[in-house]
Amino acid sequence: MGFWKSLFNGAEADLPPREQASSANTLTEVSNQDRGAQITFSTDRDIDLYELEELCDAVGWARRPIRKVRKAIQHSFLVVTMWEQQGSRRRLVGFSRATSDHAFNATIWDVVIHPDYQGKGLGKTLMKQLIKKLRSEDISNVTLFADPHVVDFYRNLGFMPDPEGIKGMFWYPD
Repeated sequence: MGFWKSLFNGAEADLPPREQASSANTLTEVSNQDRGAQITFSTDRDIDLYELEELCDAVGWARRPIRKVRKAIQHSFLVVTMWEQQGSRRRLVGFSRATSDHAFNATIWDVVIHPDYQGKGLGKTLMKQLIKKLRSEDISNVTLFADPHVVDFYRNLGFMPDPEGIKGMFWYPD
């Protein structure tokens, strides 16, 4: 629970100094020495939607209409992206977003990390940035929906099934 405790206490002790916030839109920089690149995190929503589609394709997600993806991003409470910067070349390698009631609750959606960057701790760092930003907005109830193959990833970050055993319910059109 150290992950959550540090976020609720507002402490950044578990983050290396280079991973602490540096400006409004660029959240962090992390070296990626093996590729000779810098990894940066941003809350800027100005994203090339075709580049996002390529990222989602790389992990095997089903394609969604670009106009709906644009609308989802516009109506999200928070968007955090992860970029590989190598010289003048910038490449989207991670994406996440959250919706919220702007007071108590937020739900995390669409967390995606390019397969070349999975297993390196960058997904965890992306989630830390997203949750830290939600906590800075005084959001205390953070939920998400996880595919079965990533449940352990989120469990390791402190997410748990509803402690009261409430099961989510869904309505879909016929």
